[in-house]
Amino acid sequence: MAVYAVGDLQGCLDPFLALLERIDFDPALDRLWLAGDLVSRGPQSLETLRYVRDLGDAAVAVLGNHDLNLLGVAYGVRDANPKDRLEPILRAPDRDALLEWLRRRPLLHHDAALGYTLVHAGFAPQWDLPLAQACAREVEQVLRGPDYGSLLENMYGNQPDHWDAAGEGWDRLRFAINCFTRLRYVDESGRIDLKAKGAPRNQARGLHPWFQAPGRRSRDAAVVFGHWSALGIYLGDNVSGLDSGCVWGGHLSALRLDRKEPVVYVSCPQAQAPGER
Repeated sequence: MAVYAVGDLQGCLDPFLALLERIDFDPALDRLWLAGDLVSRGPQSLETLRYVRDLGDAAVAVLGNHDLNLLGVAYGVRDANPKDRLEPILRAPDRDALLEWLRRRPLLHHDAALGYTLVHAGFAPQWDLPLAQACAREVEQVLRGPDYGSLLENMYGNQPDHWDAAGEGWDRLRFAINCFTRLRYVDESGRIDLKAKGAPRNQARGLHPWFQAPGRRSRDAAVVFGHWSALGIYLGDNVSGLDSGCVWGGHLSALRLDRKEPVVYVSCPQAQAPGER
């Protein structure tokens, strides 16, 4: 059985299918780890959502910020961004079933046998793996429960920006969501900075990629993530960054996790111009 991790799909189904053909993926035998952001800026968000759902147990997909944004728009707590191509989902006859499936996706997936952990964006520097798992379960329990609408209403915002072990309520859940789905940089004191988005070496003084944060407690955890197209493919610091910017004119990428092989790429002819981000 082969296990492949794949970067952000962003509604680009045709490149995804081309990538699966390239790696000779067999859903009866192999497994996919999808790094979130199944939907948004590409032309086939509805078809992508249906395809991944129909893969069943052959695929695990963690939630990304664009996936959560779709839920917020669908449930009326967020205005749609005209750059997102979500309307086909919102008008689809199977809309409710797709959204119900989506809100039951995890924020974190860990496989002890493989020794890898999958999230969309990153870990707070104060988290080790068990604490990150616990924080993910806290959010997932609410998102999958009857009070999920309140979570969607309260998940937006950049504060708090520092982990508080004694924190509680919406602030605690919002911080966890921001780390799992939006994080790129942290400062010297371990505060998360959600405004900095560029490639490393171009950030403001005192900011570090989350995986190079001073005192990062998850250094022993091999983390696979997406989200950061300006970073591109990054294999170092015991992490694997796989968002190679498919929807922005880059590539869609797959990394085999069960044995060492080179990253596999396909191009994305459906890309938006970089200025449309």
